[in-house]
Amino acid sequence: MSQENPLLQEFNTAPFSKIKTEHYKPAIEEAIKIARKEIEEITSTEEKPSFSNTIEALEYSGEKLGRVAGIFFNINSAETNDEIQKIAQEVSPWLSEFNNDLLLNEALFKRVKHVFDERENLDLTEEQKTLLNKHYKAFSRNGANLSEDKKKELRKIDLELSKLSLTFGENVLAETNRYELHVTDKNELDGLPESELENAEELAKKKGKEGYIFTLHFPSYIPFMKYVKNRELRKKLAIAFGAKAFQDDKYDNQENVLKITKLRHQRSNLLGFKTHAHFVLEERMAKSPEKVNEFLEEMLEKAKPAADKEFQELENFAKELDGIDRLEKWDSAYYSEKLKQKLFQLDDEQLKPYFKLENVIHGVFLIAKKLYGIHFKEVATVDKYHEEVRTYEIFDENGEYLALFYADFHPREGKRNGAWMTIYKEQEVKDGKNERPHISNVCNFTRPTSKKPSLLTFNEVTTLFHEFGHALHGILANSTYSSLSGPSVYWDFVELPSQLLENWCYEKEALELFARHYETDEVIPMELIEKIKKSANFQEGLQTVRQLSFGMLDMAWHATDPSSIKNVKEHESKAFEATRLFPDVPENCMSTSFGHIFQGGYSAGYYSYKWAEVLDADAFAYFKEKGIFNEEVATKFKDNVLSKGGTEDPMILYKRFRGKEPNPEALLKRAGLMTE
Repeated sequence: MSQENPLLQEFNTAPFSKIKTEHYKPAIEEAIKIARKEIEEITSTEEKPSFSNTIEALEYSGEKLGRVAGIFFNINSAETNDEIQKIAQEVSPWLSEFNNDLLLNEALFKRVKHVFDERENLDLTEEQKTLLNKHYKAFSRNGANLSEDKKKELRKIDLELSKLSLTFGENVLAETNRYELHVTDKNELDGLPESELENAEELAKKKGKEGYIFTLHFPSYIPFMKYVKNRELRKKLAIAFGAKAFQDDKYDNQENVLKITKLRHQRSNLLGFKTHAHFVLEERMAKSPEKVNEFLEEMLEKAKPAADKEFQELENFAKELDGIDRLEKWDSAYYSEKLKQKLFQLDDEQLKPYFKLENVIHGVFLIAKKLYGIHFKEVATVDKYHEEVRTYEIFDENGEYLALFYADFHPREGKRNGAWMTIYKEQEVKDGKNERPHISNVCNFTRPTSKKPSLLTFNEVTTLFHEFGHALHGILANSTYSSLSGPSVYWDFVELPSQLLENWCYEKEALELFARHYETDEVIPMELIEKIKKSANFQEGLQTVRQLSFGMLDMAWHATDPSSIKNVKEHESKAFEATRLFPDVPENCMSTSFGHIFQGGYSAGYYSYKWAEVLDADAFAYFKEKGIFNEEVATKFKDNVLSKGGTEDPMILYKRFRGKEPNPEALLKRAGLMTE
């Protein structure tokens, strides 16, 4: 079988065109067997445990499994189907069991502990010390010291959690895909730009229907909420969006949310932690739930007065414009866009012609070249999992190969919503060779139509830059060990490179490199750049409070004992009390589709977006002071942050780059929530 299975052959780039769905299960099964043998070799040796024969050997074990499982789960996010989802449900318990077998392996832990206890007598580099500490903690924090009966209990919990988070994500995707708003009368879509009408019309045609179809995918949903004058239709679509997996049917996630949070809590108690958040945050810059809550409350105190004022302004504006007495959630984007146009004479439709997708890609590559000396070459010879994926080889200033980059930009039925960066092959130095990474960005941007190319909204432009910031963390990685490479850092540090790169989208010097009209090739006019800059802090109070509310909801689920929670909606409503501005919508619940914390890796970590904003504002203040393309500052950031990954404590790395700890005032000033 292994002879015929492309996933079990030696390969450099993922052999997508050769992979059939039926290859995944046997490949994962075989890769687990290989990984088990590698672990057995470490534990059965009679040699005294050393850094080399135990810690490094453990680090290099399971590489085949990592690559095969990585390919499979990336496909499950970007190009899934019922069969792949079924396989995911079958193999996830296998992987969970393997992981538990590894971390609860007494003979292996004994060897790791021996090296850990001897660490002061070993001549280790900083990176080796970090690796040793990381592997030791992986065991000690995940049950290696538990009694046999408690280890059994832990296995049971982990098995169930792996299945539940998959089901949670599948339900959200199914809900996103199954809803469509079908409009036959064009007059009901008054206000919607021509380009969006074209997209909706083409979608209807694809589905064999007359008129226009709108979905819950962001490129369809967001313009509808921003521009459609018909309040009842906006309400209908908004309620459908907020009701995802909250409809008491087969895709309902309420029970999954309660089960996941209770199991996570039981797991953390079993391991000696008060809550799931205490367990998670021990390995974060923030260190404790108390520190996170303090941070969120402090930010809320600064942002809430501005948010209240902005909300009042918006409500008054809606009343003055259309006689709206009470602003509802489905009014927010519509009247915000109208108010923005009034205040700044700026809207996305003016900007979109300057942000053709190909030009924005060229722009982000050019900015990366100016900052870090890297250049890109599109290649057609690399195997892809979908015809829309673009592939690029990346080289440094000396022409040395750095990385392979996959870019997948448009929504499809088999792709989950949102945007993310992922890795198909990790960077590491092995047998004297620097193995370079294969990095991917997956997004859901506006599609081209038969009449126009893909023209991005400004929000999509910043998203592209954000995800490419993550990609740079992978592309420029230069560690010895893959588990410390690139974005393998503390979760509240991982957003620094991504959020930092967004800043260039607002700078004249950067915009003029790529923002050109798709028909005339005219560079974006200075007056539009000024408007972009002026509008950068528009409703910053509201945006900040919204972001903080998500962080607070996350902590409400994970920093307390959830065993007495019976009603998901009620618990969520309490968590939102301090940040609530709009009236509640009884049919809606955010938790049931909050993939970041129930499917992704952000449980007890959503605060990290805001936390990293403090770092990115402070870092960009340094660039602004010296020049946004200043070679010295860019080199410092590359050498001390991007290339170093998780090889040392993030605050040490940040201080090496910046010369000091980050100043939270930089964020408040940038956001206009504090005067100079």
